Amino acid sequence: MSTLPKPSFRLLFDCVLQAEPPKVIGETPQGLRRVITITGGWFDGPNMSGEVLPGGSDWQLIRQDGVVSVESRYMLQTGDGALIFVHNRGVRVANPEISAKLDGGEDVEPSEYRFRTTPTFETGAEEYMWLNSVVAVASAARRPRGAELAVFEVL
Repeated sequence: MSTLPKPSFRLLFDCVLQAEPPKVIGETPQGLRRVITITGGWFDGPNMSGEVLPGGSDWQLIRQDGVVSVESRYMLQTGDGALIFVHNRGVRVANPEISAKLDGGEDVEPSEYRFRTTPTFETGAEEYMWLNSVVAVASAARRPRGAELAVFEVL
């Protein structure tokens, strides 16, 4: 039996990403590629809050097995002006019926599919340097005009 410490989680922040409709690049050798431009949003947590700046994007690959592989890059700006780069990777797994509803712009209850990511953070702002060494996971929901995330630090 392992004596290693078992991880626990602490909420870093809740986040809402606003986005444009997907731009479909098309079927590639890896799967169907699409790109979603992030237009803004907000985040709020116990130790930081602010806005999601426009200009980020989410590069998605819909694999042959139906799993949506996501990789997004965007920037947060805290209420006190600090900038934080976010690189977020993950997967969304749903049965074909639920995937069709999500891709059609319907608002589907998040309990009907699994959407998890692993965000990493980079900043030069002194008061947020602690983020540079955080290991984080997020539970996410696809929304008709964006996404919602609950981001947790792994302790």
